[in-house]
Amino acid sequence: MLVGYVSDEDYVALCGVDFEFKNENCAVSAQSYVTGAIYAEIEPGHYSVSLGKPGYGSKRVEIEATQERPHQFRLLSDRMCGFMWPKWVRSGKTSEYCVHSVEQFKLELWRYGWDKEFIRSFGWCDEHGPRAMMQITPDGDYTQSGVIWNREGYTLQYQKHAINAPERSGLYFMHAKTRSGKFSAFPWIVSPREPKCDIAVLSSNISWNAYNKFGGRSNYFNQNALPSRPVVNARQDISRYTNPDCWPYEETAAPLSFQRPEPACEIDEKTQITNPIPGRMGSCFAPGEWRLLGWLEREGFEYDLYSEVELNFDRIPLEQYRLVVLNNHHEYWSKEMYFRVKFWVQNQGGKLMNLGGCGMYAEVEFLNEDTTLCRREGTWDKRGESAAKLLGVEYSHSGFQSGAPYCVIDAEHWAFTGTGLKKNDRFGYQSLHERCPGGASAHELDKISSDGPENLVHLAKGDNPDDSGADLIIYELSNGGAVFSVGSLCWTLSLVIDDQISLITSNVMRKMLDKGC
Repeated sequence: MLVGYVSDEDYVALCGVDFEFKNENCAVSAQSYVTGAIYAEIEPGHYSVSLGKPGYGSKRVEIEATQERPHQFRLLSDRMCGFMWPKWVRSGKTSEYCVHSVEQFKLELWRYGWDKEFIRSFGWCDEHGPRAMMQITPDGDYTQSGVIWNREGYTLQYQKHAINAPERSGLYFMHAKTRSGKFSAFPWIVSPREPKCDIAVLSSNISWNAYNKFGGRSNYFNQNALPSRPVVNARQDISRYTNPDCWPYEETAAPLSFQRPEPACEIDEKTQITNPIPGRMGSCFAPGEWRLLGWLEREGFEYDLYSEVELNFDRIPLEQYRLVVLNNHHEYWSKEMYFRVKFWVQNQGGKLMNLGGCGMYAEVEFLNEDTTLCRREGTWDKRGESAAKLLGVEYSHSGFQSGAPYCVIDAEHWAFTGTGLKKNDRFGYQSLHERCPGGASAHELDKISSDGPENLVHLAKGDNPDDSGADLIIYELSNGGAVFSVGSLCWTLSLVIDDQISLITSNVMRKMLDKGC
């Protein structure tokens, strides 16, 4: 009978996996085919199954073998990866490091500001048994449930790998490195116990989760569920590539758990803050966000860092901050998040700097604190209004993945103080985004729409082809509230290397903090 299929952490079919099926009546061996299919001479019923393949971690599972429902066996490759759990935490609270490694590894905590700051070492992590730091991957679709690492085999309290978060808020990375040179660096968002600065920065970690494909699903492929059979060739098997009616979304969405490694958020050991970012994913997530945080420290702006998740659950006291800054790729927002910030700006005089692109373009719901349900892009059936009502701009697909400098429109505005720029001058030629070179108006671009406020000031526009560039805008309210939007994913990737982008951002930030420009 067809017992099931076997795949790796990307849901790619594994050929040549050895299986042993045992119960009180028999012991039968089998091996998987190129499709990942496992056929065995067994009867339906309960079995203890052992499976393994060189280069992957072996394991045992208990299954009910049936003709009607093939089992989805999963193996984890001998890569090195990890995550903190929870991934966001208040100062002094505890998270647990969850690392997958087939070798012992040295663990260190670093804070990523303008420089990488070494915080402390946790020494060498190992156990007495062979490959004992290797994690066990659940079968089935664990993109919905989470990988649930550090559970099986971690029976004693000292094995729980708990770490107290540092006192200082910021973006931290845990560095894990083996003697053979394998390396993994994964992020940890530490927020303050209580507000300590005038500026709150929101990390766009809900978008990280929406794009995270660890386990074989994200909100961009296999959105509604894992297919019944694993992938042999993505271009032939995944509906994103085979069905033109699927893109950008399938009919429904299934939950996505935060409790998974995030490969797109990892940063190579030798990377410095001014180094180019090679791909789209890294540019949008933790590696890209690091650039803004480093720039803030270089320019002398102190900040408190928060996960967006904390905003959803109303744990950020917005009224205690003079300025809130949105980092890079805040695409997925819940209705609750949107209206909390809108109320703060429009009713409480809050000041908002929107330093990203594709802002609030898609909705997300929280099934619980660990799991999101991502909705379709560009439809706001929960919140019922365009992001332009708050941000002054909204995303459109025109200009996607192009790159260009900005062109000055209102050169007399105080935002351009000290730049020497005149009307029609270009600025923002430099960017760290290697995939979308050409300037700060790049990758995903937001534009002025009819839903924006009437008193909006149009400062500049990206010089992208076909008038598709990002719109740089600001508007101010009579109650003291104000919003500044850059309209581009690449603005923050220009901050650390482009003097004019840096000066304009500093001008706006100082003005909003009432420090002049």
